[in-house]
Amino acid sequence: MATADKATAVADIAEKFKESTATVVTEYRGLSVANLAELRRSLGNDTTYTVAKNTLVKRAASEAGIEGLDELFAGPTAIAFINGEPVDAAKAIKKFAKDNKALTIKGGYMDGRALTVSEVERIADLESREVLLSKLAGALKAKQSQAAALFAAPASQVARLAAALQEKKAGSGESEPAE
Repeated sequence: MATADKATAVADIAEKFKESTATVVTEYRGLSVANLAELRRSLGNDTTYTVAKNTLVKRAASEAGIEGLDELFAGPTAIAFINGEPVDAAKAIKKFAKDNKALTIKGGYMDGRALTVSEVERIADLESREVLLSKLAGALKAKQSQAAALFAAPASQVARLAAALQEKKAGSGESEPAE
């Protein structure tokens, strides 16, 4: 690879590091081209799965200000640059790794710090953003219903009390005073 090509590759990878919300570093040894294509499809449009030379990736990470990943760049390495929801991409990678033992998750990077394999897997085990927002909306709606019932309770208690007094008055035979 010519020096100009290497500089361009480093700049491209550094830009991907800067633009992504999270990254997941994997080892793809033993995966076929068809497997890699399947993985890329499962990641969706918001994630770019890139295979690159470790020396170039180390240099690009350094240029992008990413620290703590150098030890992950050994062996055949590919990086998933996630631009959308990290949970969805982590789920797809974890599922693919479970189905294809040749793919190994090495770690990741999110919110300014390196992630261990277990942290990446915990992110994959989270509910997606949409599910969490739905649960939050349901909880808020339930609380509003409880509040409405609480505020309506005194008025309904007064109405029941008035009805009970009226029944008691009618049952005892008393008549209303004439004016």
